[in-house]
Amino acid sequence: MRFTHETLGQRVVFASGEAPAAVAAEVAALGAERVMLIAAPGRAALADRVGAHLPVAVRHDEVVMHVPADVADRARRAARAGSADAVVCVGGGSTTGLAKAVALTTGLPIVAVPTTYAGSEATNVWGLTENGVKTTGADARVLPRSIVYDASLMLDLPVETSVASGLNALAHCIDSLWGPRADPIDQALAGEGIRALALGLPAVAADPAGLQGRERTLYGAYLAAVAFASAGSGMHHKICHVLGGMFDLPHARTHAVVLPHVLAFNAPSAPGAERRIAQALGSPTAGEGLAALRKVLRAPRALRDHGMPEEGIARAVGPVLAAVPDDNPTPVTEENLTALLRAAWEGSEPA
Repeated sequence: MRFTHETLGQRVVFASGEAPAAVAAEVAALGAERVMLIAAPGRAALADRVGAHLPVAVRHDEVVMHVPADVADRARRAARAGSADAVVCVGGGSTTGLAKAVALTTGLPIVAVPTTYAGSEATNVWGLTENGVKTTGADARVLPRSIVYDASLMLDLPVETSVASGLNALAHCIDSLWGPRADPIDQALAGEGIRALALGLPAVAADPAGLQGRERTLYGAYLAAVAFASAGSGMHHKICHVLGGMFDLPHARTHAVVLPHVLAFNAPSAPGAERRIAQALGSPTAGEGLAALRKVLRAPRALRDHGMPEEGIARAVGPVLAAVPDDNPTPVTEENLTALLRAAWEGSEPA
């Protein structure tokens, strides 16, 4: 057994019902005195609760999906104008992504308070979009110093959004099994993440106000993100980043739609990963297990339902081919990639 595994260093606090006090403690530990508080307008009330315990110097609410470069620049200017010495972000992946964009150029430490299962808070990966192209990278400066997970903050997250966000987390797990830097530790984390998500998401769908399902899903989403940060972005995420940037598609729903098609594409060439996924899902095969879970969750099925034009299939093939790692389990060609994208666009069964 020969591999090198890097564990990212951050504090992780699970504190259901205690986010304001927990965030205040993390900010105090940083010694921060002028906090930039980032939250979208829809999370203003929650941001008020968290911010009441903080030395807030800047309040910023311009949060846009896929973090357009001009939006990032305005946030950076706001941080500098307010002489911020730390960033607290309250919200989903887009909010965390904006905080990361600020940290990337300012070096400010981040305390993240997630309200979805996006997982961005546990990775050192940043993303910016400009002229329809989404660029991503990894940088230690964007890894939040602390995460405060409070499952009670997810209780008002609609089931449809919860399902899409949770399946995005599941995609992190599955991509981590064959990512470019995947190792046995990543695979162990991903397997446990799949198991937790497969138990938690149906509980959330059945009882959205139940805390236990939310907590289990949040735990799985965290493990998924840690595995993904180490293993690196595989075929699934390369496809979704290209499509999201090119057509401004909703992030989580795009991942939810594409996932079964990538699994069907790669599983025959990755029998070890396929067995691990199947076992975690409690199913004879990975594909059957994922299909059964998606049926229970009434998962999104077709990219065309979320704004991707049919002519976008051909437009996306070249950029995806250029982005997919060379060691993807199944060799990717223009022909088989076009077939995969068409099936995902139509919402047909994975080949």
